[in-house]
Amino acid sequence: MDETIIVKQIVRKKEIGLELLIDHYAGLITSIVRRHLGSLRMYEEECVNDVLLSIWKNIGSFNHKQNSFKNWVGAIAKYKAIDYKRKYMKDRQTISLSDTEPPSSADSALLQQELQEEIDELLSHLNEKDRELFKKYYLEDIQLDEIAHRTHTTKDNLYNRLSRGRKKLKEIIR
Repeated sequence: MDETIIVKQIVRKKEIGLELLIDHYAGLITSIVRRHLGSLRMYEEECVNDVLLSIWKNIGSFNHKQNSFKNWVGAIAKYKAIDYKRKYMKDRQTISLSDTEPPSSADSALLQQELQEEIDELLSHLNEKDRELFKKYYLEDIQLDEIAHRTHTTKDNLYNRLSRGRKKLKEIIR
């Protein structure tokens, strides 16, 4: 089946487009979500549904000149699964002792390791300085004023580097 038919039907918000998407890409979406969620199988179905909804809502941003539909769908699935993993890790860290199932430290460590590997793989596309900037700003929540002071540069320079880095990462994930 030609992907342009699927895209046209989804753009027109026709239900048949969603059915065709599921028929042709459900296996791809599920396998990508499963791979990136790892041991979080209980969130798999919800994540796949969110991927389908995201495709439905954001079909206007698909550009066939920049990417194939299959790759675009795969990128959405990958990053939606990573978002789920992040959310799950955040939730696991806030679970109280009064809950019936306390988190296993082995599960938590495995999830943390998987998430760190995903982050490292994505940031590996940046140069060392920008990689460190992204880690300090986005992962360690250090304010740009502090980073600028530590690195003896201006805040505007850091904003520009963050902006260029985000653009580069967006192009890579497309």
